[in-house]
Amino acid sequence: MLNRLSIRLFITILLVNILISSVIYFSVAHSIDRGFLDYIKRGQRHQIVTIVNILSKRWEQQQSWDWLDTQDAWSHVLRDSIGGSHGTFFDPSRAPDSDTQFIPPLADPRQFVLFDAQGVRIQGRHHPPPDMRRVPIIVDGETVGQLGYSTPHHLSSTLDRFFLTNQLRNLAIILFALFPASLILAGWIALWLGRRARMMALATQSLTSGDYRVRLPTHGQDELSRFSSDINTLARTLEQNRAARQRWGADIAHELRTPLAILKGELEAMQDGVRPMNADNLRSLLQEVELLSRLVNDLRLLAQTDSHRLDAPFERLDIGYLLNTQLEDRRAATLNEGFELNVDIEQGVFIQGARYRLRQLWRNLLDNSIAYTDAPGSIRVTLKQKNGYAEVHWEDSSPGVPDAALERLTERLFRLDPSRNRKSGGNGLGLSIAQALVQMHDGTMEPRHSDLGGLCWVIKFPLCSTQSGKR
Repeated sequence: MLNRLSIRLFITILLVNILISSVIYFSVAHSIDRGFLDYIKRGQRHQIVTIVNILSKRWEQQQSWDWLDTQDAWSHVLRDSIGGSHGTFFDPSRAPDSDTQFIPPLADPRQFVLFDAQGVRIQGRHHPPPDMRRVPIIVDGETVGQLGYSTPHHLSSTLDRFFLTNQLRNLAIILFALFPASLILAGWIALWLGRRARMMALATQSLTSGDYRVRLPTHGQDELSRFSSDINTLARTLEQNRAARQRWGADIAHELRTPLAILKGELEAMQDGVRPMNADNLRSLLQEVELLSRLVNDLRLLAQTDSHRLDAPFERLDIGYLLNTQLEDRRAATLNEGFELNVDIEQGVFIQGARYRLRQLWRNLLDNSIAYTDAPGSIRVTLKQKNGYAEVHWEDSSPGVPDAALERLTERLFRLDPSRNRKSGGNGLGLSIAQALVQMHDGTMEPRHSDLGGLCWVIKFPLCSTQSGKR
């Protein structure tokens, strides 16, 4: 099926081929014409010298031009000039000297006319043109005659001109014979490119309409194949994003439905008089409200990171001092939860960071370790300078995480059940927020297995200079 692009490509390629063929023809024709004309001129000069020498020697012998009255004498002179050299009569039995370059002269006898010393015609064409060039024939210092000749530009019916025309005609035949091949090639290229472009256009239309299952063939390593591969990657990414968005909406609805159902049930029980409205029941309602408030705040923070609106004042901070202070403030609460806190933090490690956001990062990581680690257990935090980065290792004890789930831990609302099940009201957003906060500081956050039997987070922040700034 032809489309506009295929037709345009066919016409363009065809016109280019025609243009190239025309340029080749006229260039070669001009080159042959000029080169062959020079060849004719050299041959003519050679023949003129030979004729003059022959006529000079015969004048020395005869002392007149009467000998030319003999039948075919002038024809013999012209014939001898074709094979002779410098007055030597042509001998067909003698091969030309191998050391002498043989230049075939012009063979048309009409180009030569013999005049006497007074310019009266003796032999040659009866009506020589007035612009005919003449070469004097000198014997013993006296001009005894003149040899007139026409330039190659005035010769149009010679054998040489016929040869030139024949060669140009053969060149034209060859170029016209290649024309069908150009048509086939142009048609094939136009159809191929047009089909590929049409497939890409249909694929993009499908993506626009919301059909992300479309895939294009990616055979070869050319630019079109790479472009098709990019379209396939885009389709897969959009399909994954839509599935994640649908899953994200369902998970958020589930997270909101649970505390709302609890609130509704308790309020209805109080309204019906089943439960009294006392301090304990109000405290239970407040806990559910706090859970909802924390979930909404987490969602708002993630929305700000997605839109790059999570701004905070950056300054030069001693990350070791900030981390150690946060952990010491939470040490007693951690021990009460049944966890031993081991700290190995290097001081004097400076980065560009936001103080409040870093405290939020440490709080999320500590809450995650406490929530998803079996008690009694242990938590180990180390900080070192390494290769221009402040490198934090945050480890906890068992249970561990399977290899297949490591890369999914920072997905929003992702939980690993049953080994690291939900406890203490976690909503599955803590690690997603932690990763967003690390990326906000141009850092990286990578999950690994811990020697303690649980999970190890390797967090790297670029070290800063002595200058401070804001973001």
